[in-house]
Amino acid sequence: MNNMDYKKTSAPVSTVTRNLELMTRDTENIYETVIIVARRANQIAVEMKQELNKKLEEFASYSDNLEEVFENREQIEISKFYERLPKPALIALQELEEDRIFYRNPESPNKQK
Repeated sequence: MNNMDYKKTSAPVSTVTRNLELMTRDTENIYETVIIVARRANQIAVEMKQELNKKLEEFASYSDNLEEVFENREQIEISKFYERLPKPALIALQELEEDRIFYRNPESPNKQK
């Protein structure tokens, strides 16, 4: 899932209690589920960082005055927006619950989702 719109995620912004049976319904193994979620969270983190960097590059200043770069209010607002988004692990858990993560286990050819 590339270029996800993180503004539209229904993931919580703080830790919530999860249903273990729901999380392991496909893998039947909590450790495998944790690995799947962790790998997806890493993908999301990279996507979010690339998206943020791309937006901040628009404000790149090539002047010698460093204060100008740090005082750009729009840049600060964009950064604050990304800080308020749910963490990548919480987004990945939400995707798992909504059955939106594709994965395959190379050691078990039958396990693919």
